Amino acid sequence: MTVEEAKRFDRADQRALACWAADCAERVLPYFEEKHPGDDRPRKAIEAARAWARGEITCGEARAAAVAAHSAAREAGSGAACAVARAAGHAAATAHMPGHARHAAAYALTATTPAGAAHSAEADWQEQRFAEHLRPAVLDTPPSSE
Repeated sequence: MTVEEAKRFDRADQRALACWAADCAERVLPYFEEKHPGDDRPRKAIEAARAWARGEITCGEARAAAVAAHSAAREAGSGAACAVARAAGHAAATAHMPGHARHAAAYALTATTPAGAAHSAEADWQEQRFAEHLRPAVLDTPPSSE
């Protein structure tokens, strides 16, 4: 999603995207918490995405939670735990830019890849929960590499 495409979202759309991204990340959060039970940064990023969507925190506060979750991802190394932390970070970063929601969903799917059938079920769940009017701009455009 380009900056120009992102500009067409209103605040309500962006809040809906943040909630959807948080839901996507939360569904795979156990993959992270199982490996790193003492690290709550991804959970806090998911909570921050929702808090921002409710108007309870600023974009800057959500971005700080996103940065912390991405730090947790780097420390997790690779694999599902890393992907979950990245999903959570992108969910919180949706407060800054709507395009991060797509990355949250993609990383959540990456976390389920080793689980085989769970990956397909997760992709179906994500699509069913997605707001129909936002679909072409977010789901039908492949995310850029990071």
